[in-house]
Amino acid sequence: MDLSADIALTPRSRLLLPLLGTVLIIGWSSGFVGVRYASEQTSVAVLLFWRTLLSGLILLPFAFAFGPKMSLSAVLPQMAFGVMAVFIYLGGFALAIEQRVPTGLVALISDLVPLAIAALSQPLLGERLSGRQWLGTAIAVAGVLIVSFDSLSFGTAPLWAYAITVGSMLVFAAASVLRRGKASLNMPVHQSLCIHSLTGAILFGLCGLYQGSLEPPMTREFAIGMAWLVFFATFLAYAVYYTMLRLYPVAQVSAAIYLSPPVTMLWAWMLFSEPLAPAMFVGLAVTLVGVWLTLRG
Repeated sequence: MDLSADIALTPRSRLLLPLLGTVLIIGWSSGFVGVRYASEQTSVAVLLFWRTLLSGLILLPFAFAFGPKMSLSAVLPQMAFGVMAVFIYLGGFALAIEQRVPTGLVALISDLVPLAIAALSQPLLGERLSGRQWLGTAIAVAGVLIVSFDSLSFGTAPLWAYAITVGSMLVFAAASVLRRGKASLNMPVHQSLCIHSLTGAILFGLCGLYQGSLEPPMTREFAIGMAWLVFFATFLAYAVYYTMLRLYPVAQVSAAIYLSPPVTMLWAWMLFSEPLAPAMFVGLAVTLVGVWLTLRG
């Protein structure tokens, strides 16, 4: 399959792009809700183990029943991608927070994924950003900084924990670019997401066993949080993200992630009555301008 053939050139896909981008933003930012409900009663490793295991098991019968037969030569590259996009990305940020890297700083670095993708997409894929797109990227980053400014601090975590935070972001950016550029990863979304989730479950399970136990807390809050993480933050966010990577230039797809911080704050306001600062609305407006310029480019 020719991955250089870009569906974004058709009028129909130009209308589809903002729709998918909106769904991606909702799913991506909703991860906060599930973590908020579920993380207070268990370790991060156990939380991520059950999130990825349940996601993979729910998708498994569909992966076998629908789509091409999954051969070992097709599964192995998907497992490698799962290590990068699920285990290292989710686990790296979770480990950084456990080591007391301030959450605001972790969130800011994770939301700079589109900037890293924009930098990598030209040398690896030949997808050159126009001047307007680079301007939009700079404006979007400025908006993210405005939104995140009040929660930023450097804390007292060890230096390696900060390095893991940055490294996890860069690994996910590289994985996104590689997925766009490799035909061997061009598997139906439900099959690839199943493999990625089960790969993450194996690795998170080993981490959880090393820490002690994988037994989940049998509480209402954990169940609600887990359902939210599986159906919204995994199925909705990852499935839409992988689908968009097959259809559009990777820098355009990732630009929507810049809107995750302000939308996450809206989630917190609606569900947990957390106050909204005026800077959030200013940052949201600035970020919207930046994302609009990037998508138009």
